[in-house]
Amino acid sequence: MKTLIIIRHAKSSWETNQTDFDRPLNDRGKKDAPVMAQRLVDRKITIDTFISSPAKRAKQTAEFFCEGYKKKTSAIHFIPALYHAPAPVFFETIKNIDGQYTTAAIFSHNPGITTFVNELVDAVHIDNMPTCGVFAVQIDIEKWSDFENGKKTFLFFDYPKL
Repeated sequence: MKTLIIIRHAKSSWETNQTDFDRPLNDRGKKDAPVMAQRLVDRKITIDTFISSPAKRAKQTAEFFCEGYKKKTSAIHFIPALYHAPAPVFFETIKNIDGQYTTAAIFSHNPGITTFVNELVDAVHIDNMPTCGVFAVQIDIEKWSDFENGKKTFLFFDYPKL
């Protein structure tokens, strides 16, 4: 069994003097990310690997989650393709996760993240993955390379305003 946690980056700044890639979290995002990380800790969910888009807002969100889990932020694996990734990039990223990890957290962006989570389980549909939203599934597989065709069970969906 494997568990996948999909996390949209927290609320970011819309300052016009920065490129989209370099937009940082705003004050609300800096408040929401540690709260959502703590909610996962409180659920007693372990995270074995942290995988993120290298865009500043996703990177900062992943760093807050690492801090919540008392992990070094240097352990985050940055995958450039996750920046504004369509759903197929998520599948490709997941199939390449090291088999030693049981639970993986992936930090990325809309609209691809919403499309991706809606392809995971038929019984759950989300109109829009909110900022710092967390979507979790359990997959009946032994190797991440079998993720796409593995039986997925919805675990939960949470976000700051819930």
